[in-house]
Amino acid sequence: MKKKNLIIFGTRPEAIKMAPLVKAFLKKSDYFDTKVCITAQHREMLDQVLSFFDIIPDYDLDLMKPNQNLYSLTADIITSLKPVLEDFNPDFVYVHGDTTTTMAASIAAFYSGAKVCHVEAGLRTFNKRSPFPEEINRSIAGSVSDFHFAPTTTSRDNLLNENITDSNILVTGNTVIDALEYSSAIVSSDVYQDKEIEDLKRIVENDKRLLLVTGHRRENHGQGFINICSALKTIAQKHKDVQIIYPVHLNPNVQKPVYDLLGNEENIKLIAPLSYPSFVWLMNKSYLIITDSGGVQEEAPSLGKPVLVMRDTTERPEAVDAGTVLLVGTDTNKIINETNKLLKDNKNYEEMSKLHNPYGDGKACERIVNFILNK
Repeated sequence: MKKKNLIIFGTRPEAIKMAPLVKAFLKKSDYFDTKVCITAQHREMLDQVLSFFDIIPDYDLDLMKPNQNLYSLTADIITSLKPVLEDFNPDFVYVHGDTTTTMAASIAAFYSGAKVCHVEAGLRTFNKRSPFPEEINRSIAGSVSDFHFAPTTTSRDNLLNENITDSNILVTGNTVIDALEYSSAIVSSDVYQDKEIEDLKRIVENDKRLLLVTGHRRENHGQGFINICSALKTIAQKHKDVQIIYPVHLNPNVQKPVYDLLGNEENIKLIAPLSYPSFVWLMNKSYLIITDSGGVQEEAPSLGKPVLVMRDTTERPEAVDAGTVLLVGTDTNKIINETNKLLKDNKNYEEMSKLHNPYGDGKACERIVNFILNK
């Protein structure tokens, strides 16, 4: 009898990291009956990823609402998953990382009696407010999970310290590397056609070094983003041979300071959020990435791109330890100074860009499938 898998996700980052796992399980259709459920916690950006990876959900809860909040979203996910879980009655439910979908879906799956499988398990900052609410989301998911797919040995050690049974943990590498290898090969192909990438080609000034910036974290809203924008403004004015491209998150708490402070800078291009393939293309073109994103910390080192992380803590310390990522927080002077070093010191740049990526070899999904085959 086939084992029944239900893979649940709701945001773009989850979709990117779960897409290669969906495809890996579908290739083993003789052994698994695999279905996909999306909460659509984020709608439009999620749909872009599904289209790119050619994934059609079996269940679409379509929960995104204007001005949604954590209270209502959590409740809606749990109650909306009940009929899905009763209809399919899966043996294994897969959740990813640390979103509200992850936390709520893990609880719903636990209630249903399915085995809960946590992909990208064991990441910790040990600060429940940073990142918020992600640190608690992933901890709750971990507490109800049966199997834990840890991306690194550090993540595994975190789980062991929480008294998780070692035989229920598998170090896999991160599935984002699986996704990145697949996607990078496609978008760099001469035959790949994408209007958004064609538009980017017209924006990118090839005679300048490209600094790619992203930012969205709740904990950086307010003074944090003002500090970030002040740093970027100074960098742009001091380095006329640099072009900063900033896909600006749609949250008004991000949009207002960014457009108010950076909207008139000649060598800063503020653009709309990008689809996943376009963002991969732009990462490939960049010289340096400045971000508060978690996934970019994992992706960029595989492309040989140094990363300055605008956070005070990270649940991904491996890249910091390896030297491919540097924490700069939202300290204006630190962002400026560390960017200046990488722009002026070729030796420093070369060392940071050529170091080993600790997040995997692109075979994480294969390891997960083989593990479940034996359960």
